[in-house]
Amino acid sequence: MSTIIRLRDIKKIYQMGDTEVGALRGVSIDIRKNEYLAIMGPSGSGKSTLMNVIGCLDTPTSGLYEFNGVNVSDMNDNELAKIRNKEIGFVFQTFNLLARSDSLHNVELPLIYGGVSSAKRKEQAEDAMMKVGLADRMHHKPNELSGGQRQRVAIARALVTRPSIILADEPTGNLDTKTGDEIMDLFEDLHADGNTIIVVTHEEYIAEHAHRIIRLRDGLVEHDEIVKKRISPKDAEVTV
Repeated sequence: MSTIIRLRDIKKIYQMGDTEVGALRGVSIDIRKNEYLAIMGPSGSGKSTLMNVIGCLDTPTSGLYEFNGVNVSDMNDNELAKIRNKEIGFVFQTFNLLARSDSLHNVELPLIYGGVSSAKRKEQAEDAMMKVGLADRMHHKPNELSGGQRQRVAIARALVTRPSIILADEPTGNLDTKTGDEIMDLFEDLHADGNTIIVVTHEEYIAEHAHRIIRLRDGLVEHDEIVKKRISPKDAEVTV
């Protein structure tokens, strides 16, 4: 598998008055195409900072960050915005949907920002809605949907640009356990379709849905482990 993200000795230092705080203190990671990766760590471990760097929402203080072979470490805000819009699909804990717009329009938003024609936007948005199982909810507004359905709309919005990676920040944080499991099953299906999934979480049972877990502590990679693939009851063979 080809490498999509290459991080080498990434450091992020914040100035807090007269004190320097090292949120990331030399992180080196390779993420390959079609990986399903979870990033874990306690509060203050650096996982949110790492997510912001990977998502091109923030730039490292030092180190090398290559995205699809392109050095994005020193890009300006406009260049980073182009990467975010075309290459990265974001899924947030709080859904971030426009309350007065229906599901289809919410899903179309990244394409509007990208200058895609109206007919093409509608086609791609409808396709994304079908992929998350909401073909019958395209014209419902967020207040007409359950929490799980709203997160599915948010996932469809992340998919609509056909990005290189889907970056999910605590995607089940506002959902009950059953609905959260359904959302994680959807991520598994999207991964099986060839998508690269990165989930940032502090929940062990959420991370265990991934196939690789990177654990951070004090701004450094503490463990990088492959997760033994779980077999769900529906996939298990039943012998009599």
